[in-house]
Amino acid sequence: MQDNKKAFYFLLIPVLLWLVMLIILPHVDLFFSSFKPNSGEDTYTLENYLIFFQDKIYWSTFLYTTAYAIGVTLLAFIVSFPVAFYLVKVISPKHAAFLMLMLLIPLWIGELVTIYGWVILLGDKGAINESLIFLGIIDTPITMLYTNFSMIIGLLYMSMLFMIIPIMTTLESLDDAQIEAASDLGASKFTIFKSIVIPHSMPGIINGSIIVFMLVIGDYLAPNILGGKSSLWFTEQIYNQFLSTFNWNQGAAFGFLLLIISSATIWAALRLSGQKLEKVEN
Repeated sequence: MQDNKKAFYFLLIPVLLWLVMLIILPHVDLFFSSFKPNSGEDTYTLENYLIFFQDKIYWSTFLYTTAYAIGVTLLAFIVSFPVAFYLVKVISPKHAAFLMLMLLIPLWIGELVTIYGWVILLGDKGAINESLIFLGIIDTPITMLYTNFSMIIGLLYMSMLFMIIPIMTTLESLDDAQIEAASDLGASKFTIFKSIVIPHSMPGIINGSIIVFMLVIGDYLAPNILGGKSSLWFTEQIYNQFLSTFNWNQGAAFGFLLLIISSATIWAALRLSGQKLEKVEN
């Protein structure tokens, strides 16, 4: 027992050091910096936070980002749920493991390489347009790149796996006998789906939705590269404050506003859905 405690603390210390040195302390420093005025005076003020609400470009961009993040989260659920159900309840575990391996590949090569892969696919001379022209479906290329459409595709592709896995986890605990019993009693597939499958999967759906929403609203590469100038994203405003104007105090305030308002959005969604966070985590 004593050896187990020593091993536990031996493994815990590096994790705590990593959390404190690389996450907690930098965020504490940024938090206090967000209350310092841009003039450099050694005082604390709400000026950096008030600028967000006073300047329309900032709060309108945040509303735009939030709306698209919610939309992508909804699309991720619509696309991911049939995939998760198919992997858990339809095909054999052996084939499911192979397909999961295919889904994990984008995470292996990184977001930047994946995003540029979509640039190649969606460009005017990309694989999709060239194929459509070759098949005679279109005569001229369809503009897909550097639009809201291409941005949504990139965000959805990079985040849907984080919706699939939590849903799969909850579906694995669903007893097939419940579905068979409901079918024997004359329930339609839609009724079984609505009354049995969805309620049982709700913790996984909420969990996946929280992860996807937070990933999408905080993404920078997909909106900036695939969306181009036509897509305003709040993380780009934060980036500009930090690295374009070198206004770290303003950038820190915007970063914490993103964290606070997005967390409030998740809390409101949990309240509206009737879910509790401790139930979702379990």
